Amino acid sequence: MSWSVMFARVLLGTLAILWPLPAFAELVSPEDLQAFRRPAVVPFPQNAPYDREIATLGKMLFFDPRLSAEQNMSCATCHNPSFGWEAPVARAVGTKNTPLSRHTPTILNSAWSDRFFWDGRARSLETQAKAPILTPEEMNSSFAVIEARLNQVEEYHEHFNRLFPQEGIRKRTILLALATFERTVVTKLAPFDYWVEGDTNAISESAKNGFSLFVGKAGCSGCHATWRFSSNGFFNVGSQDRMFSRYVPPPPETSKPLFKVPTLRNISLRAPYMHLGNLRDLQEVVNHYAQVSDTDPTLDIAPFEATPQEISDIIAFLRTLTEEGTDVRAPVLPAN
Repeated sequence: MSWSVMFARVLLGTLAILWPLPAFAELVSPEDLQAFRRPAVVPFPQNAPYDREIATLGKMLFFDPRLSAEQNMSCATCHNPSFGWEAPVARAVGTKNTPLSRHTPTILNSAWSDRFFWDGRARSLETQAKAPILTPEEMNSSFAVIEARLNQVEEYHEHFNRLFPQEGIRKRTILLALATFERTVVTKLAPFDYWVEGDTNAISESAKNGFSLFVGKAGCSGCHATWRFSSNGFFNVGSQDRMFSRYVPPPPETSKPLFKVPTLRNISLRAPYMHLGNLRDLQEVVNHYAQVSDTDPTLDIAPFEATPQEISDIIAFLRTLTEEGTDVRAPVLPAN
C-alpha cells in the first residue's frame, strides 16, 4: 500500500468530523476498492483437486440424512442454503433434539480458509466435516454405520466404486467428497462487486458512505479484510463465552476468548449474528461494535463514534454484499 493511501486512511476519521459525510465518501481510493476484488479462481488443495463428479457426490451426501444416527438430519439441516448456509436460529438443534452450544457458522467461501469452527480447531474442511457427524450433540453417528448404510444403496455403491476404484465407500472418501462440495459453495456476484468493477450506480450513495466508514473510522476492515470480508483471524470482540476460547496447542497463556472472523458475504441472509447468535439483526451488530466497552484491556476492538445516519449507512453497505438471485437446488437423493 502506498504512503498516500495510508495517509488518507489516517485522515478519514478527522475528515468525517470536519466535513459532511458525502465529502468523506469521496476519499475512498481505487486501492481501497481493489483490495476487495473477487479472485478469478477457487483454490483447491493439491491432494484434493476439483472434480465435478466428486463435488456432485459430496452435495448428495451433504443433503442426505443417512449420515446422522437417527437419519433425521443432514449437514444441510444446520447449514441451510436459504439462510446463507447457516441456521436461522441462535442455536441449531441436534439429532437428540438438544440445542447446540454455538450459532452455526456459514460454509460460504470456505475454500479460502485454513481454520474452521469458531475456535479454529480444524485445519481442513475434511476434518471439519468429520466433527459434526461424530459429535453426540450433533449428528451422533459413526463411519462404520454410515459406510454400511451407503453400501446398501446401489447408486452410492456405483458412484464411489467408479470415482474411488481402490477404496469405494470409506471414511476418507466420504469426507473428501463432502469437502470438495463445500469448496464449491462460493457466493455469486453482489452489488458491491459491480461497484468494484466500475459500475458507479450499482450501490447507493448511502452504501458508498458506509463503505468509507467501514474502511475508515469504524475500523471494520482491520478484521473483515479481503474480498470475503474476513481476515481468517481470531479476536476478542466482547464475548461472554469464555469457556470456548480458540484452540491452539499448547493451550494459550491467556483465557482471552478468541473467535474466528466470519465472512460478511451474504450477510443479509444470515441472522441472527455472532458465535452465540445473540444479536438479532445488523442494527444490533453495528451498535455492538460502535458501543463496545473501552475499559476492557483484553478486547481487540475499540468503540467508534457514529451518528444514527452513519450507522444506517454502514448497514446499507453491508447489504450490498449479498448476492442477487440466490437459488440452490437440493439434489435428488438415491432411494434405498
